[in-house]
Amino acid sequence: MESKLWELIQRVKTQSPLVLNLTNYVVMNNTANALLAAGASPIMAHARPELRDMVAISSAVVINIGTLDEYWSDCMYTAAREANAAGKPWVLDPVGAGASNFRNEVCAALLGYRPSLIRGNASEIMALSGISNAGTKGVDSTAASNEAQGAAYSLAATYGSAVCISGATDIITNGSDTLYLRNGDPMMTKVTGLGCTASALCGAFLGVSDEPLTATAAAMSMLAIAGELAAAASNGPGSLQAQLLDALYTLDEATFLQRLNISSHA
Repeated sequence: MESKLWELIQRVKTQSPLVLNLTNYVVMNNTANALLAAGASPIMAHARPELRDMVAISSAVVINIGTLDEYWSDCMYTAAREANAAGKPWVLDPVGAGASNFRNEVCAALLGYRPSLIRGNASEIMALSGISNAGTKGVDSTAASNEAQGAAYSLAATYGSAVCISGATDIITNGSDTLYLRNGDPMMTKVTGLGCTASALCGAFLGVSDEPLTATAAAMSMLAIAGELAAAASNGPGSLQAQLLDALYTLDEATFLQRLNISSHA
């Protein structure tokens, strides 16, 4: 497993997959820079008339509902539909699911397009499984990742999607196999949008692999270990943002394998 994850990290760097992001205003710059640092190529576009063309040239699509409105939601449906038609993997990041009826309705519609991967925090994953308020605090989770494991299994079974629950332990499952990633640093929660960055990186890795579980594990591992390295070199969240990009760019095999803490056991 460990060598496979590193091989995928190298594959992203050599193939530089183009990742189409329909994402929120808060994180566009950070997300694009993280994709570049990891070796991928980002594009941020959401105009409906060009989405078919954009999906056609992309390796993967990431849909993030953070700053949602009526126009964007229609564009997201178009992008998901076009990704399916083109056989391209796509990631759903249900930011703030459970916080409003509108978000729940949009999530329900997007789930109908069967995302390759659903990545969110525990409250978001729990809300998606029942499309109801599961204790979300805006875009923050009020639940631990293990509390959402049953919801993740339900989503995987219903939609055929891999599911990643972000938390102190990241839980990644396809419904039959489950991985537990115990890397990262608490300071990462003090930087807005790192969950969105995780989803974007997952899109890059899905763009070079036909194994969603392994691709997601590689993306989440890379970000979490880069976060550890960045936190060690930072005085606080401000410097962590810059250090994180450097760590994604310079991460080497020895450091990755030495720090990686992933297993199939809870």
